[in-house]
Amino acid sequence: MSSGSQITILIPDPDEMMFVTGQNEANIDRIEREFSVKVVSRGAELRISGEPAAVARVGELVGAMRTLSDRDESMRRPVLERLIGEAKEAPVAAPEQLRDHIATTVRGKRVLPQSENQRRYVEAIRRHDLVFATGPAGTGKTYIAVAMGVSALRDRKVTRLILTRPAVEAGERLGFLPGDLQEKIDPYLRPLYDALYDLMPPERFARAQERGEIEVAPLAYMRGRTISEAFIILDEAQNATAPQMKMFLTRLGFGSQAVVTGDVTQIDLAEGQRSGLVVAREILRGVEGLAFCDFDDKDVVRHELVARIVRAYERHEKQP
Repeated sequence: MSSGSQITILIPDPDEMMFVTGQNEANIDRIEREFSVKVVSRGAELRISGEPAAVARVGELVGAMRTLSDRDESMRRPVLERLIGEAKEAPVAAPEQLRDHIATTVRGKRVLPQSENQRRYVEAIRRHDLVFATGPAGTGKTYIAVAMGVSALRDRKVTRLILTRPAVEAGERLGFLPGDLQEKIDPYLRPLYDALYDLMPPERFARAQERGEIEVAPLAYMRGRTISEAFIILDEAQNATAPQMKMFLTRLGFGSQAVVTGDVTQIDLAEGQRSGLVVAREILRGVEGLAFCDFDDKDVVRHELVARIVRAYERHEKQP
């Protein structure tokens, strides 16, 4: 067996590691025989080595097994055999994609960068405590940030995941919406919930919220706090005012990192108010310890029509 490729998967939860490896490492033995790889469990690390294609398939298989663990399903032999069959039929990731594996969805799909700018974005998040990502809709700014945050929480690199958005219309219109305050605000936060539900089973998400490990709240709720050991995402940041942006950026405590996403062509602030995202980009260029990532229509990963729409609007806005 060749040792041409190796990956290490971090599984800090001992119960989850046991779920993946099986009693007396029976699951590992089965996987090694099927894929001709070497799988070693040491503490919180699962090391997989062998031919690159086989290592890629086993990495995908382990991701699917961990998703079942989140759902509190038991790893019975027929279930393992089904997952092995699916892993053998799945497209093989290239070695560079394997290194960029971010997360696995609840449907077992691997989350990977789909463009060079997305790859740089992922690397920037890994290397910096503060990252600004700007670009049009559909470029993966928010989804990748949520995936990175979910992975950081799962691997215990942070103790909390906080997602926030400015509710720019939550002033005079808020009182006309039905329900209590949280129900009035939830529509503004729905896109963040959608991303979380795609990456976490509902039961695990509910438990994490109850324990205070995940918080989804309007930007105004960040005022007066110092947030430590957290992964924080400010979405739709173009709709934060300059004072709100300064307030948010100064909330960072020890062990925290933040990702700020937005589209400067979609500013909904009242006339005369400058976007905090625009101001921050002007002020913070060159500041050590943070990174700026810019996306364009070539990075759009939604329906191909979205990219054409983005380009059409850009052409129209450039006209005199």
